[in-house]
Amino acid sequence: MLGAADHGWDPEAPAEPIIAAHHVTRRYGSFEALRGLDLEVIRGTIFGFVGPSGAGKTTAVRLLTGSQRPTSGSVTVFGSPPATFTPAQRARIGYMPQLSILYPQLSLKQNLSFVASLYGIPLPSRRRRLKSVLDFVELTPHRRKRLRDTSGGMQRRLALAAALVHDPQLLFLDEPTAGIDPVLRRKFWQRFLELREDGRTLFITTQYVGEAANCDRIGVIVDGQLLAVDTAEGLRRRAYGGQILDLVAQKRLAEETVDDLTALDSVFDAEWTRVDGRALRVIVDQAGTAIPLLQQWFATRGMELRSVREHIPELDDVFVKLVQAERS
Repeated sequence: MLGAADHGWDPEAPAEPIIAAHHVTRRYGSFEALRGLDLEVIRGTIFGFVGPSGAGKTTAVRLLTGSQRPTSGSVTVFGSPPATFTPAQRARIGYMPQLSILYPQLSLKQNLSFVASLYGIPLPSRRRRLKSVLDFVELTPHRRKRLRDTSGGMQRRLALAAALVHDPQLLFLDEPTAGIDPVLRRKFWQRFLELREDGRTLFITTQYVGEAANCDRIGVIVDGQLLAVDTAEGLRRRAYGGQILDLVAQKRLAEETVDDLTALDSVFDAEWTRVDGRALRVIVDQAGTAIPLLQQWFATRGMELRSVREHIPELDDVFVKLVQAERS
């Protein structure tokens, strides 16, 4: 663990937005990369920004880190426009870009030491800090290797270490798991969760929709437009209209069963999911409340259920459904 990045932050204090964007638009000539972006990110949370390549994720990060200004609208980070940050204010932010900006001819440790020097970290404390972040990303045994002689996974881990070396409160991680294997991707997310537990705020862009389940809040962006901001469960509800139950009966159900079910107050929709006529998928408001009611409803009609279980859609499916609904 790197140690808590308290910087005066009280985890018991009321939640406050550390990032705020209001009606933000960014144009490049006639091309509109972002349209009317509205979002807030609460201190001490992980915010996942999910969308396909070219959706506007990196453009949003550039605006939030101050490397570009919005064409219209307002952006604040720590309560101030990031484009006007002083060096001290900017040092509160860590940034991990999509592509490496480190020096291939230097060793891993030399690269980190160079980044630390840019932030004015003195040598005595720099040595401790380098050891801490190298341990955190599991690169200590490889610290003397030149960057060009390491694997792509090691280079991504070093990029994360470089974003952390000055102990920032807020981290922008742009596609941090792109192009790495599933095992290393899982390790990255373990580190991200540890950083959140230490009091840091993380803004993570990703094309891997499934990994966004680890985030406290998720923003779905497509074609420069933010479709929704919610929890993973909230996005599932938006996409499907409620929670999903899969019912399997002991015997074939009558065709009229679907019509009768959808007439219930507790069921919004129902459809057959097996050709043998024994399985139904139903949409309900609350799965926990609906299950006993459905079991009773079938029992009073002499239809025994073999199983009733909640179906939790993969976030990839949720994302596709939200995008299809928007584009239709």
